[in-house]
This record gives sequence, structure tokens and C-alpha cells, in this order.
Amino acid sequence: MMTGTDWGRQALCRTADPDDLFVPGATQNRAKALCNGCVVRTECLSYALDQHIEYGVWGGMTERERRALLRRRPTVVSWRRLLETARFEHEQRQSTAAALSRTS
Repeated sequence: MMTGTDWGRQALCRTADPDDLFVPGATQNRAKALCNGCVVRTECLSYALDQHIEYGVWGGMTERERRALLRRRPTVVSWRRLLETARFEHEQRQSTAAALSRTS
């Protein structure tokens, strides 16, 4: 598990022009597309949510999307813990489903 912001060294956007990630309106969809397939998307998103970062695309979500999520889930103390747990459970379900399909 990575700590702090160590994940930033593995981010797909690490070599992108920062001006491409902090854009208004519909152009945010291009920035969000960069997040697809990024191995540290969960870490990036949880960092932005935990730090209440107001601007830019982080972890595939715009500031508007993050604000809405924060409003819907005001009791979440650690987005990192929540998202990492959800990712682990998802991976476990996928692994179990794959094992079951190999045995049938």
C-alpha cells in the first residue's frame, strides 16, 4: 500500500500539462479520460476527497462531482479507507467469480 502522495509517481497524468487537468466545463471530459486505466485512480480520488480539493479533475471526477459525493456522504471520515476497502472487495469478488468459472 502506498502512503501519503507516493502514488503520484505512478499516475498517468504525471507528465501531462497541469493546465489540461484544471479546465472548465465540457473540456473536463478529456481530462477525465486520462484517468481511465490509471493504476492509482483510487488513491488520487481519495486524496482529493479527503483534502477537499476544490479544483481540477482528480481520480476521474470533476470538482462538481466530488462536491456532490461529499454532500451525499457527509459521515465518511476517510475516503481512502472506504475506497481501498471497496476496491479490495471488488477484486475479491472478481477473483472468486473467475475461479468458479474455471471449475465449471
